[in-house]
Amino acid sequence: MRMYRWFWLSLICGTLSCNHAKRVVKNNPYFSLTDTNQVRLPDSVWKDVLSDGIYTITREGSTEMPYTNEYHDFKGIGHYHCAACGNSLFSSQHKYDSGTGWPSFWQPAQPNHLLFRKDFSGREERIEVRCQRCLGHLGHLFYDGPPPTHQRYCMNSLALKFVADSKK
Repeated sequence: MRMYRWFWLSLICGTLSCNHAKRVVKNNPYFSLTDTNQVRLPDSVWKDVLSDGIYTITREGSTEMPYTNEYHDFKGIGHYHCAACGNSLFSSQHKYDSGTGWPSFWQPAQPNHLLFRKDFSGREERIEVRCQRCLGHLGHLFYDGPPPTHQRYCMNSLALKFVADSKK
C-alpha cells in the first residue's frame, strides 16, 4: 500500500521515479574526493559523464522511490560524497533510520559543502539541498529529525557515493 500511495503522490507532485535506475560507472573526469574547486558545466557535459540515474537525480532534480534505493538501510562506516563530483557531504556517524525509505542524516559532515534553496515543486514548501561544488540536487532538508539538531537531510541514494573508512 505504501508504494502505491507513493506512486500517486509522485504523479501529483511531478516527481519522477528512479527506482529502476542503475548506478552505472562512467569515466567522469570531474569526480574527485580531494578537489574542492567548483565545477560548473553545461548539462550536455554532465549527461556524457554521469549515468542516466545519477544525471536524472542530480541535474534534473528527480527523486527515487522510497525503500528501493541503495543506501536507505545501508550500515557501512565511512563518508558519503556527491555522486557527480565527489564533494564530501555526510558521515555515517550522522546517519539514522528515519523510516522514510531514503538515507537520512541529522547533520552534514561539511556544512559549507551544501547549498539550500526554497523548493515549491511539491504540495508544500520544502528546502532543497544541493552540492556546493557542482550544484547537483541531493534531496531535501526537513525539521523533523532527532536531537540535537532536529534536522533530517533526506537524500537520494543515486546522488551519493559511499566511501568506506580505511581500517586503521
